Amino acid sequence: MFKATLVKGAVVLGLFCTLFTASMMPKASTADANCPNGYVGLTFDDGPNPNNTTNLLNALGQAGLRATMFNLGENAQNIPSLVQDQVAAGMWVGNHSYTHPDMTALSSSQMSSEITQTQQAIQSATGTAPMMFRPPYGATNATLKSILSANGLTEVLWDVDSQDWNSATTTAQIVAAAGMLQNGDVILMHDHPLTTLEAIRQIAQDLKSRGLCSGMISPINGRAVAPEDGTTPPPSTGTKVEAESTTGISARRSTELLYMSTMSSPAV
Repeated sequence: MFKATLVKGAVVLGLFCTLFTASMMPKASTADANCPNGYVGLTFDDGPNPNNTTNLLNALGQAGLRATMFNLGENAQNIPSLVQDQVAAGMWVGNHSYTHPDMTALSSSQMSSEITQTQQAIQSATGTAPMMFRPPYGATNATLKSILSANGLTEVLWDVDSQDWNSATTTAQIVAAAGMLQNGDVILMHDHPLTTLEAIRQIAQDLKSRGLCSGMISPINGRAVAPEDGTTPPPSTGTKVEAESTTGISARRSTELLYMSTMSSPAV
């Protein structure tokens, strides 16, 4: 009888442990079934922009997409309400420097200033400091990487360049670029182009047709993963892009500087 009691007790204990373990396991999101082929990272640089950020957030929301907004510190400082709107809309916010310089042309102290001022501006607006940094023009070096590491920031570049910074790029070309995204990939886009805004709905349709969803960017490795909603992120594929060619950086720098010089708002 004693043996039977022990067996019964073991069964009860086993059942309890099973139930307890199951209750502690992450619960699958209902969205997981809609993302059989994984997640991609949609990113938008140079915001927030008083002329277009609200329209961009509305378009993303209507399309059921989430994205990471790499904000300029001076813009965040001047228009904190738009940074708050980004977070309220379900977007993630990253650091894109304070004044959009070529970081590799700066001294280490100037690099640190660009980074920390932006961290402070965004934290002041949202209560949380960014965990990711995207260098303007994709220009990076060992000194910058060291400073980012010291500030607890992960450098995030991209796998696909939408080329929306080039005024000659059409909406159809931006959609086609997004069509190259695979699980774990990150695409570079910008806050201000109207062609990008017009591409949002088509990008959402393409991702859905390919079993992909827009996800967050992991601060661990800079890859796109499932949002932190209790789901287990799918494995990411591909290799993080660490640098662009000198020609690509120069072309983007020239075009973006020209665009910024024509903007009426000093915050952009």
